[in-house]
Amino acid sequence: MKAQTLITCILLTVIIFFSNLCVADRIKDLTSIQGVRNNQIIGYGLVVGLDGSGDMTTQTPFTVQSIINMLGQLGVNLPPGTNLQLRNVAAVMVTATIPAFAKPGQHIDVTVSSMGNAKSLRGGTLLMTPLKGADNQIYAMAQGNVLVGGIGAAAGGSSVQVNHLSVGRISGGGIIEREVPTTIGQGDYINLELNSTDFTTVHRIVDAINGIYPSTATAVDGRMIQVKAPIDISQRILFISRIESLDVAPAKAPAKVIVNSRTGSVVMNQAVTLESSAVAHGNLSIIINTEPVISQPGPFSQRGETVVTQRSQIEIRSDEGNLMLLPNGADLGEVVKALTSIGATTQDLLSILQALKASGSLRADLEII
Repeated sequence: MKAQTLITCILLTVIIFFSNLCVADRIKDLTSIQGVRNNQIIGYGLVVGLDGSGDMTTQTPFTVQSIINMLGQLGVNLPPGTNLQLRNVAAVMVTATIPAFAKPGQHIDVTVSSMGNAKSLRGGTLLMTPLKGADNQIYAMAQGNVLVGGIGAAAGGSSVQVNHLSVGRISGGGIIEREVPTTIGQGDYINLELNSTDFTTVHRIVDAINGIYPSTATAVDGRMIQVKAPIDISQRILFISRIESLDVAPAKAPAKVIVNSRTGSVVMNQAVTLESSAVAHGNLSIIINTEPVISQPGPFSQRGETVVTQRSQIEIRSDEGNLMLLPNGADLGEVVKALTSIGATTQDLLSILQALKASGSLRADLEII
């Protein structure tokens, strides 16, 4: 009997231990180091080699101007007034992101997006394009064959298209030319920034770090933690690596309901609750039908002309309201399901949630996107 009790206690301890591990996250996943960040770059270029699906140069004069400037730099001077009719070239914007600590010579992926009226970038080649940062300095160069994830065909006025054809990607098509300086902290300290503001999570991270390195971490506010780190760069990197691997159970996120008014999607987290309330749902429809009425003059009439007028009929329909009683602590998911089952549309559901929030029954932040 004692052995069974001991085994039960051990099993409960193991279950509790692994359940705690399941809800814990690494500090690496909850925070970022201040100063260690990505940098966005952008450039303007030309994609050539398109199979007649490029820009219509008569409608995109900037494409023609770019081609003339490029040919001039290559030693090809066109006579003044030359009217270029090209369909194999497209003007594009090239975007990329430089990761932190990237060094010159490393490759990055670039995205190529048409900015004219090109039908497709499939099969095209991006010519050498300088990519600049916000300071107007060149940080990378991009060139290569554009990979487009879609396909399309057209003939005789009919067309078929799968996915998007005017945006492509070049894997490793950018080469970094200039390093972006990145600092890991200032002086004796590094700053950890939470991905979202939460005082409870900050307190738990401080306790976790001080549990391994006593009197090291200090909470600055609800988002930033100041940590004393070694001065030597190799020791500092090892110190950061150990801190990032610590497990911390983050606090539960605040109650929030997100409604997408375009698609009708409703997303909520587990902290959403409802107070006792009653919801009445009904629809009021106004239907207006307009018919043309033709008025003609009498036979052999010397005066008058045929006149077209409009005759309108207005109909008002009101559906019966459905009254629903919501008890205290009702699950919002069941409420949404019930409202949908009685015919509530996306706009109806949005109005009901807004009314519940205004009445104080919905204990959550309502965000509409």
